[in-house]
Amino acid sequence: MTKTNTETFPQRGNAFSRATGKRFLQLFGWRLANEFPNVPKAVVIGGPHTSNWDGVFTFAAMMQIGLDANIMIKDSAMKGPLGSVLTWLGALPIDRSKTGGVVEQSVEQFTSRDKFLMVVSPEGTRSGAEQWRSGFYHIAHKAGVPIVIATADYQKKEITFLTVFTPTGDVEGDIRQIQEHYATVHPRHLARLSAPLKAIRNKRAD
Repeated sequence: MTKTNTETFPQRGNAFSRATGKRFLQLFGWRLANEFPNVPKAVVIGGPHTSNWDGVFTFAAMMQIGLDANIMIKDSAMKGPLGSVLTWLGALPIDRSKTGGVVEQSVEQFTSRDKFLMVVSPEGTRSGAEQWRSGFYHIAHKAGVPIVIATADYQKKEITFLTVFTPTGDVEGDIRQIQEHYATVHPRHLARLSAPLKAIRNKRAD
């Protein structure tokens, strides 16, 4: 089922773009497993991240849903002819030299809008990160918004929104719980899994 409540979460596009996103997924044998959660604001995290295809399939799924989500990007990348294209794609310029840093700038975006979704990859790289970056968690906790856990499973060929997680303030404990949700998801490249996810999988295999 892929029907979504477009009255709640921020939306973009039209019937054509939604059909295009769905058709793209179908061409590769992929599909949306469920609808997007009924939340107007959230930090959306995706994983496991082991391939550039993760982003491609995720973007197609966002098109099918009509989801207006923002992805953090260095402000310098927004300059030049690609700036307008990146803006249309949902890029959110972040000035890393600005006082307060990435977390505070992101929180400002949430507090200044009625509807806002930010997409973050907590692993930060597709090449076996030693640890997860906790910025996504601090943004959600300080902004008082939930974390939507999204997955791309290459065995099932499904994009799934697993659950909506509410941060409690226990950074390490909460992130461990979030990582557990990714332990059974099949990535494109198993060898490139981040160290925390490998550890969970190995522990379950013992």
